[in-house]
Amino acid sequence: MASSSSLLFEEQFLCSICLDVFTEPVAILCGHNFCKACIRKYWDTTDLCQCPMCKKSFDRRPDLFVNTFISEMAAQFRKSIQVKATSSSDHCPTEPGEVACDVCTGTKHKALKSCLVCLASYCETHLEPHQIAPALKKHKLIEPVENLEDRMCKEHDKLLELFCRTDQTCVCVLCMKTDHKTHYTVPLKEEYGKKKAQLGKTGAQVQQMIQKQLQKVKDIKHSVALSKRDTEREIADSMQFFTALVHSIERSQADFIEVVEEKQKAAERKAAGLIKELEQEITELQRRNTELEQLTHTEDHLHLLQSSPSLCSLPPTKDWSKISVHSGQGVGTLRRAVSQLEEALWSEVKKLCDAELKRIQQYSVDVTLDADTANVHLILSKDRKQVRQSNTPNNHHDNPNRFSKCSSVLGNEGFSSGRFYYEVQVKGDSWDIGVAGESSNRKGDIILSPLDLYWSVVLRNGNEYKANDDSVVQLFLREKPQKVGVFVDYEEGQVSFYDVKNRSHIYSFTGCTFTEKLYPYFSPYFSNRGKNSVPLIICPVEYTD
Repeated sequence: MASSSSLLFEEQFLCSICLDVFTEPVAILCGHNFCKACIRKYWDTTDLCQCPMCKKSFDRRPDLFVNTFISEMAAQFRKSIQVKATSSSDHCPTEPGEVACDVCTGTKHKALKSCLVCLASYCETHLEPHQIAPALKKHKLIEPVENLEDRMCKEHDKLLELFCRTDQTCVCVLCMKTDHKTHYTVPLKEEYGKKKAQLGKTGAQVQQMIQKQLQKVKDIKHSVALSKRDTEREIADSMQFFTALVHSIERSQADFIEVVEEKQKAAERKAAGLIKELEQEITELQRRNTELEQLTHTEDHLHLLQSSPSLCSLPPTKDWSKISVHSGQGVGTLRRAVSQLEEALWSEVKKLCDAELKRIQQYSVDVTLDADTANVHLILSKDRKQVRQSNTPNNHHDNPNRFSKCSSVLGNEGFSSGRFYYEVQVKGDSWDIGVAGESSNRKGDIILSPLDLYWSVVLRNGNEYKANDDSVVQLFLREKPQKVGVFVDYEEGQVSFYDVKNRSHIYSFTGCTFTEKLYPYFSPYFSNRGKNSVPLIICPVEYTD
């Protein structure tokens, strides 16, 4: 960097308006020097004729004459500046994307700062006047930016130094006196502080949103990990189940083959004994036949008469008309083997269902009945855990959510996500159990179907079980359920029913699409002259080890 004396010398040859070496320097009445073009342009943009440096006003524009002495000195100084700039700044030419110095001629060098007053950007060399000249030190320097002309008012060619809050735009001092005269305007610095505070607040909110989204990503990854673990466990369980199933089938097949083959061997042993006995009788008959033939050819009258009594009678033989060897294996041999296999498979299925029930029971929820939805012929217990039929209607007030005709009631709690499970004691001869959508029809006759937002299993006449899917599905249960478990997986679109006591699966609705809250659904069905007065009872879930 130059010494302080040389810097002072350099300052004397710089125009305080363009901050470059004088071009056609002129002196005005107050004694300050400027480029002839710079001072004229300055006066053209203001209503007052004053000095940019000391702000002294003049009644009229003074005549301007070029100072030849200063002009010659400035020309020599410009040459020395160019040599200095070349020697000191060759190492940092402008790279793509960087702001170039507005003063450099020839090779443009990288700007270090931009001046909001001069509307120009300066490299290290041309920035020196702003660092030493008292008047220039007051200028606002910022990190280098391009298009500084955008900071000037297009209409008045004045610096945009005000902000109109009415129109939410930057304006100059002349805009405030014309188009924005009645508007609420503030200095840019004031609006900057306000906007910066708003941006800080918004930034904090964005950070919160980012953290929230990152946590969601973390939760999803955790869910995927849990899902993967559950999938691996389910695959392992299925492998164990199917391996046991294959072994059962192979064992049943081996047992069946062994029984059939043993029967065949027994038949062969029996046949061999019979054949041996028959061959012995055949040998005896052949011997008798030989004796008869010899006797019939004899000429000895006495010998024939003496021998004929013993030879004329048939030799004793066994009655073979009712004796046979069965060619088949007997009726029902395969059926009995398959029945045994079925029992073995059913035992494995029960084990599988038992494990499934243990997993879903962890999603048990506390369900109570909603009196505002109960049909007038239903009686609810005080704890809202039981519902039964009544032959006489109750004096319930009218409610748009109440079942008007069907003997039904909903649970008080609705579910719009996740999984939930509850159990109901069912000892009557007719009942409905399941879930219903929040907007399902409850007036007049209702249709228990997923199309009408009902997913249910029903019992009629003591032994007719049905699942009300898109079409009715007849269910054939091995035993009559005493307690039914209902499990719903909202996201998976599944509603499943279980016989809790027998640890068996009853039916599942799958591939459902739920878009609203689901409520537990109950109906003890209409009483048949008091024959169906057994209540439906919501039971606490009893966890099994």
